[in-house]
Amino acid sequence: MSAQPSSISDPPAASTPPAVDHTRSVVSIGLLFAICLVAANLRTTLTGVGTLLPAIEHGSGLTASWGGLLSTLPLLTFAATSPLVARASHRFGTARLLVAALAVLAVGTVIRSLPSVICLFAGTVILSAAIAFGNVLLPALIRRSVPAHRIQGVSALYVTVMGVTAAVSSGVSAPLSHTLPGSWHTALAWGIAFTVAALPVWLPRMRGDRPQTSGGVTRSPVPWRSRLAWQVSMFMGLQSLAFYTAVAWLPSMLIDHGTSSTTAGWMLFYYQVIALTAGSLLPLLTRGRHDQRWFAAGASLLMAAGFVVLLFAPALSVVACTLLGLGGGVCLVLALTFQSQRAGSAGEAAALAGMAQSIGYLVAAAGPLLLGILHDATDSWTLPLAVLVVLGLLMAGAGYGAGRDRQVRPAAG
Repeated sequence: MSAQPSSISDPPAASTPPAVDHTRSVVSIGLLFAICLVAANLRTTLTGVGTLLPAIEHGSGLTASWGGLLSTLPLLTFAATSPLVARASHRFGTARLLVAALAVLAVGTVIRSLPSVICLFAGTVILSAAIAFGNVLLPALIRRSVPAHRIQGVSALYVTVMGVTAAVSSGVSAPLSHTLPGSWHTALAWGIAFTVAALPVWLPRMRGDRPQTSGGVTRSPVPWRSRLAWQVSMFMGLQSLAFYTAVAWLPSMLIDHGTSSTTAGWMLFYYQVIALTAGSLLPLLTRGRHDQRWFAAGASLLMAAGFVVLLFAPALSVVACTLLGLGGGVCLVLALTFQSQRAGSAGEAAALAGMAQSIGYLVAAAGPLLLGILHDATDSWTLPLAVLVVLGLLMAGAGYGAGRDRQVRPAAG
């Protein structure tokens, strides 16, 4: 990995090699702040939907299946958009692409909040496409700009920021819908504040951002034939499926057992706080460990145990959310870290991240929609939760493979 800072980083005070190494910490502070602002936008506009879903269904006349489709649309959009990001970044530059994505995210958020079912679905697709670009660009940016031994720590940092803002969105969306004019329509749009904050930070970084083609950097092929790449992708997909399914349906599950909508929203908040706490502590537990398969498998089993508790003892929702949060926070950090650690270069990281998030979110998209359909068909959460338990066991197997201390090769895994 080159010692030179990324082209979108602040320029060093001197151009000599010693100055580059000496100023890396200064450069990384500004870059980390910019990364965290992007991370704050990657879930905020999505996690509040689960809390508001009962009100959205009641106000718009949507069935549970249509509500599941609304929750699935972001994942389908991620799957369709992610493969395009590496090529676009190679051609236009990372900072330019991130600024464009932030602008599109703001537009999509506004459209989604308009009083129209068509705008609700169209805005969801638009903002999800913008988020997909941030999802793929950040692992490649970290692989290019951060020393290898710091990758997991930086990944944990931006996952923590992403988790905090996502948890806040889950907690405040229902209360905002009760207090703001416009009800749930207005509550869907509050996250645009983070987008407005991020744009001024990234606009100046466009000046030094050059397309990679001008620097002679070759674009790495997508490692479709790599077994390790598929394990990384499936682990990414199954942990995303568990998270987005919980975000979409956990409040509804709790409400069906007599919990108020506000309390259900705060339970979702609690689940995400536990997740981000577990994710932020993971680098301390894995310091010096390059083989992380047992961490990935164990965290997956914790998530499966959380769904077991919801299945057999729904009154113990705090226990279930604690188990889901502990496992989910670790799995998310590992899933994102693997996309950087298992690649040999920034170009390969972008290719692996594009594959992992395309395949992964395609797998994840089945979760909210499938659970909505199963709930409509059985009028119960028993079968949907049993399916989630089985998928948690499959995730443990994928995580065990993805956690091996190996790197994806372009031709073979």
